[in-house]
Amino acid sequence: MRKQGWNIARIFLHLRKIPRQSATRFALTCVEPAESDAHEIIGKVPKVTFQPANETFEFESGKLPYKGHGKPESVLDVAMNFGFHLEHACGGSCACTTCHVVVKDGEKNLSEMDDDEIDRVEQAADYQLRSRLGCQAIVKGDVVVNIPDWNRNYVSEGH
Repeated sequence: MRKQGWNIARIFLHLRKIPRQSATRFALTCVEPAESDAHEIIGKVPKVTFQPANETFEFESGKLPYKGHGKPESVLDVAMNFGFHLEHACGGSCACTTCHVVVKDGEKNLSEMDDDEIDRVEQAADYQLRSRLGCQAIVKGDVVVNIPDWNRNYVSEGH
């Protein structure tokens, strides 16, 4: 179990030959924890903001109840847990593009795209470089996403 906060950086001792005076010197290199370790911090509270509705939801990592659509703690899972409507015609199985969102801020706080998501999201209407599928993008930190106009279902959203 990791303690809250950043891991203590690991220190490696490297032997490095320095041409000056043919002396062997020692160099210490400090390596920061891998980015993938950052989301494993217990008690982290990421925020997801959905635009243009400007609604923000917070949840404690590892404690969000899984709603059975998309990957656990994905943008879609967060939306469903807080009653925010995000289209997902395929049930979050990466078989359509109705949960397409565009990341406005915090792209590094989402999981990396796997090959299935890359193949599918490229088929989305209005595909952009920061496009993601809400069912596949796992939230690891604060993120702001925009739901494109064409992707809003005003009937099911109560408008």
